Amino acid sequence: MRVRENVLKAKHFQLEAARRRAAQVETMVAELDRMAAELDQQIVHEERRAGITDPTHFAYPTFARAARQRRDNLAASVRDLALQRERAASALADAEAEYAAVLARVERSEERPGDESQLAGRRLARAR
Repeated sequence: MRVRENVLKAKHFQLEAARRRAAQVETMVAELDRMAAELDQQIVHEERRAGITDPTHFAYPTFARAARQRRDNLAASVRDLALQRERAASALADAEAEYAAVLARVERSEERPGDESQLAGRRLARAR
């Protein structure tokens, strides 16, 4: 019985770790999206201030050019995190399935408390 409880606790810990990882990835994606939106606003503001919206123009503001590059880097990071998001979701689904399976086994064994002693008695009788 104690072994089952330990296995159940271990699976619960794995489940919670998978949930935390999935939440972390989601938080990172949201934060990067927020930062990219702020950069977009800064770019628009700088372009309006300078009166130049063409990034290839020789007088295009340096700050706007750097902000565009940073925004593009953030977008690439978000795309990379999409793969991590898929992996985290898959790991979470696997952990939930494993936890449910272990929980079902524990519950089944608790429903039949006499079965284990009867099984041990049968083994002992066969051994004689």
